[in-house]
Amino acid sequence: MTNLSYDAKMREAMQALTQWGAFLTTSADGAQNTMAIGWGSIGFAWGKPLFTVLVRNTRYTHELLEKATEFVVSIPLTDHMQKELDYCGTQSGRDKDKFRTSNLKTAPGQKVSVPIIAGCQLHYECRILTSLPISLDELHESCHQWYADDYHILYVGEILACYEIA
Repeated sequence: MTNLSYDAKMREAMQALTQWGAFLTTSADGAQNTMAIGWGSIGFAWGKPLFTVLVRNTRYTHELLEKATEFVVSIPLTDHMQKELDYCGTQSGRDKDKFRTSNLKTAPGQKVSVPIIAGCQLHYECRILTSLPISLDELHESCHQWYADDYHILYVGEILACYEIA
């Protein structure tokens, strides 16, 4: 494992996120879930490195994030976990334990209580700083095509640890 600056692999992280996706994992009240994400952003604000993720308000992960204080983004830097990402992007954790049914392995986080997804090369462990609902009234019309009645919430997490596992 190699600890990294939050921006050391930003280009690779964003390329993998948009090309294959990543796992967003959180836990609350004794339950944990992971889902596939294809949108996100790494940046810097409030004097802190940040990872912002978008989760639709109908997702089980949203229910957990509303009670959670932390999340992890685990990114496979190649397409070797495409089957698992596809599964976690089409199945709900409300109905099944996606870790068990997809044979995903986890490992403990370094700085947070949420586990990482083993097999991914890049991990961002985050503390939730705020959440911001998407409002169509304030969103440019060119983005309205992504919404009917199932809106995203932006979760802004302070990156507490960033590391690569070869």
